[in-house]
Amino acid sequence: MSEIEQIQRRTIKVLALGQVLGGFGLGSVLSIGSLLAKDLSGSEAWAGSAATFSTLGSAIWAIPLARLAYARGRRISLAMGAGFAITGAITVINAAGLRSFPLLLLGIFLLGAGSATSLQARFAATDIPSVGKTGRSIGLVVWATTVGAVTGPNLFGPGEELGRALGLAPLAGPFLFTVAAQTCSTLVFWFGLRPDPLKYVQELQKDAAKRNHKISFKSAIATLKQYSVARFAVISIALSHMVMVSVMAMTPVHLQHMGYDIVVVGFTISLHIAGMYALSPVMGYLADKLGKIQTIFIGQALFVAALMFAGLGHADRLMVTIGLTLLGLGWSASTVAGSALLSATLPAEEKTNVQGLSDSLMNLSGAFGGAIAGLLLASFHFEGLNAIALVPVSVVSVLIFAISRKNKLANR
Repeated sequence: MSEIEQIQRRTIKVLALGQVLGGFGLGSVLSIGSLLAKDLSGSEAWAGSAATFSTLGSAIWAIPLARLAYARGRRISLAMGAGFAITGAITVINAAGLRSFPLLLLGIFLLGAGSATSLQARFAATDIPSVGKTGRSIGLVVWATTVGAVTGPNLFGPGEELGRALGLAPLAGPFLFTVAAQTCSTLVFWFGLRPDPLKYVQELQKDAAKRNHKISFKSAIATLKQYSVARFAVISIALSHMVMVSVMAMTPVHLQHMGYDIVVVGFTISLHIAGMYALSPVMGYLADKLGKIQTIFIGQALFVAALMFAGLGHADRLMVTIGLTLLGLGWSASTVAGSALLSATLPAEEKTNVQGLSDSLMNLSGAFGGAIAGLLLASFHFEGLNAIALVPVSVVSVLIFAISRKNKLANR
């Protein structure tokens, strides 16, 4: 095995371990966060603000963290992102105790840096080139989130008990696990990513022009204008994330309306998150073997099935749970394949720059979805929310047809 292969294997292992630990905080942010937002604001319409500020935070943190990665390496960027998430979790705990809704939103915004870090880690898996294995490398790192992300929501009950024993406010306890997990994740990235994969590749290139290439929002937009397939990948990732966030964020509120407690909510969300991450290596394999655009289409088909189950079966917890699980699978197929497509079609010197922009747009789309989800739930109920979520799915499906037709014409 060559030196570069050994470093890539080590990098994947470190990224995977960091994702395992970081994943413990993902479920708490959107599911418990939406319940806290409803409680502290006193209005159901504000329940979606947790998803909005989490994804908005992730969107805003994505670009500076990507630029930091390009300038100083993935190790520093990922560790710093996880560090901001720790501050966010502590802020949320204080907000619950002080019953301050604005402070809650600030804490959730800071926690968004943890999500930005998790998203950046999947691209870090492709810094060192692996011909024909882009999808699988991304899939393996995304899959590693499964352990923490699925276990996390099931710790809502124990977290509440721990928080009660420590005298914390209701719903604040689960965020103690977020603090501990993100602290461990920070240490893993800081000490484990040696050599740093991005800096290692930059040294291998030994090209001063590339290493000193100035990255900016303007240059990222210019690159996307030049590469239509990369542009499609960014759009499909963003709209798929919007669909997932809008429906998932409102499910805890809907289940509360049905009379279920926080333990049932946690179990349902854990199945959804299992759908998001557990089969991501399979989605990566399909992206490499079947085709990246074809796998994105599979993701959209899974979304349609998910929205029909959750929407038409809105009064049945089993149907809602099946829908949420399929929703996670659709997100997995679309995000893994879309990320692999983006990495495979970009020039090396623009990868980090455009990846940061993609993560930012992805989370801005999620923030928009979360922002309107509470209003849609209040106005059209859970079944109406699922029906409206079919709109972005239809847009991506039409773009898949258009890009596939364009590629066929180009290859004639």
